Amino acid sequence: MPFKLESETIGMLLTDVSRLLRGAFDRKVNAMDLGIRPGEARTLIQVALTEGIKQAEIATRMGIEPMTLSAYLDRLEANGLVARVPDPADRRAKNVVITEKAGPLFNELMTGLREMMDAYTEGLDSEARALLCSNLRILRDNLRQLDPCLAGKETAEKAEVRVGAAP
Repeated sequence: MPFKLESETIGMLLTDVSRLLRGAFDRKVNAMDLGIRPGEARTLIQVALTEGIKQAEIATRMGIEPMTLSAYLDRLEANGLVARVPDPADRRAKNVVITEKAGPLFNELMTGLREMMDAYTEGLDSEARALLCSNLRILRDNLRQLDPCLAGKETAEKAEVRVGAAP
């Protein structure tokens, strides 16, 4: 007798929604024709969220290999959208910051993503959206605290970019 899994568990729903949002994000970024690729757009958002942290920390937060992140950062830096600056605490390390030149592109990107999220969260009033975000933060915080692989490895956000239920 085959084993039947429940597809409506929190974990399965989160996985499915995450996969769908990632695809929607990629299509939206490509359709916006901003001159950057979806991976670079994700990187730009993370740099804005974590302004001034090391590349390795950004890669960990994004769940990608450091070499993949390095390629994204190389392209963003070549376009003048991010800069690698010396870490005042460790002269061997570089921190990544967003540049002023990135401002207009970043604002256009975030406007497009807000429109996308407004469409995908249609039917949820502002109270329901706030509750969803609050519950997801609790889940995230519990994972960070209780998972020994995550505990203490992630840096708290220095800034917050609001995109509804961010991709």
